[in-house]
Amino acid sequence: MAANEPVRKEIFIEAPPEHVFPYLTDSSRMIEWMGVSVDLDPAPGGIVRVDVNGSMVARGEYVELVPNSRVVFTWGWEGDEGGMGPGSTRVEITLEEQDGGTLLKLEHHDLPEDMREGHSYNWGYFFNRLQAVAEGRTVE
Repeated sequence: MAANEPVRKEIFIEAPPEHVFPYLTDSSRMIEWMGVSVDLDPAPGGIVRVDVNGSMVARGEYVELVPNSRVVFTWGWEGDEGGMGPGSTRVEITLEEQDGGTLLKLEHHDLPEDMREGHSYNWGYFFNRLQAVAEGRTVE
């Protein structure tokens, strides 16, 4: 993975895009798969704030929302965790209808080199949780 390349993740979810999309834009849905507290205002310039684990809080803002298709937001850490302050990186998520479900693709841009591996792992972890809740399964 080259330093200037985005972190990329893909996961197939056995649910249509219109079912998956709210898990990226509705606080009560996002908290089912990510974070202990979530505050979202899904409009360009609206807040994205996720208390991931009670000590690390990610904050940014929505840049673009295309219903059931695409979500772009900035992302970084309150307290400038690892030199990655609030809104300092960009996350692009696309939802593609495929085989009766959704192919979710993520690109996380502008990550500092020492944060890339951790974010790659964590997006994978959280997307497995998203897949479970969107498909009606429980997560622990």
